[in-house]
Amino acid sequence: MSIWTRIAETLSAIGSSLSGFLQSLAARNPTPPEKSVAFTIGMIALGAKMAKADGVVTENEVRAFRQVFHIPDGELAAVARVFNLARQDVAGFEAYGRQIARLFGPRHDILEDVLDGLFHIAKADNVFHPSEDGFLASLAGIFGFSPEDFARIRARHVETPDDDYLILGLSETAELGEIKARYRELVRRYHPDRHLAEGVPEEMLEIATRRLQTVNAAYARIMKRRAQ
Repeated sequence: MSIWTRIAETLSAIGSSLSGFLQSLAARNPTPPEKSVAFTIGMIALGAKMAKADGVVTENEVRAFRQVFHIPDGELAAVARVFNLARQDVAGFEAYGRQIARLFGPRHDILEDVLDGLFHIAKADNVFHPSEDGFLASLAGIFGFSPEDFARIRARHVETPDDDYLILGLSETAELGEIKARYRELVRRYHPDRHLAEGVPEEMLEIATRRLQTVNAAYARIMKRRAQ
């Protein structure tokens, strides 16, 4: 059963209260499939809160999910419904953020998956607005990430000076051994199989795969410069 089929079934069972569903799930010990559904619904709902509140699910917004999350044509209706329900929900993004953070735990690597996915949605129109940057910074704080953590996550998506070191969470003065140790740590943390076991649906592993590719590329560039 695909994640999209499980979401459609969940929506039929919970009606219109997305935030209520996430709150009830976070209050108990959910199964891995339930966590996968919660992760996906939370991601879509937060994307809807971040998007312009025009009351309509736009083609660009749905396409942004399809680029990473592999949504079949027949399952688009479930994604669109989650978008619309989240936009209609009086609960703000803060409530959704707190529920997702409670479900996985503060600063959990899975919460980086959420932020990475939202960055992708924010860039879907080829413009990264200051309001979207502020939204994501606030959400990262709710997730328990420090400003330094957010700068590291942001550097994977928004070009900044000397961002290779920032992507690894290091300074330019880091010793070679420290760089290699940090790289090995991130490879372990960001391996897609680990995120699959933690609750990221198989249909969405592209998030973790792209992040690991970004880390690999940053490390390779640093090592090339250090060898010169």
